[in-house]
Amino acid sequence: MLKKYKIHKDDTVQVLAGKDKGKRGTVVRIIPDKDAVIVSGVNIVKKAMKKRSQQDQGGIAEVEAPLNISNVAIVCKKCGPTRIGYKKDGDKKVRVCRKCGEIL
Repeated sequence: MLKKYKIHKDDTVQVLAGKDKGKRGTVVRIIPDKDAVIVSGVNIVKKAMKKRSQQDQGGIAEVEAPLNISNVAIVCKKCGPTRIGYKKDGDKKVRVCRKCGEIL
């Protein structure tokens, strides 16, 4: 079954726990089977890369590692990191900020 998350790709999120607590970035990818997200510029780890071709150097590269989805919160433009609620906007269901009620 496909899991439904309140955080989507290209959302601006803030890290709530871990070594990068307080940092903000945009969601690059969501990994449903691991309940994880990859956030740009956050949770950078060094990874040994194998040389693939004559041009590709290989060596040690810095890549973004996944974070658990529970450790990030969406950022509202008015009030900062918040939780998400839903409201009916005509016949559409939209995500809203739980603090101020603004559409996200």
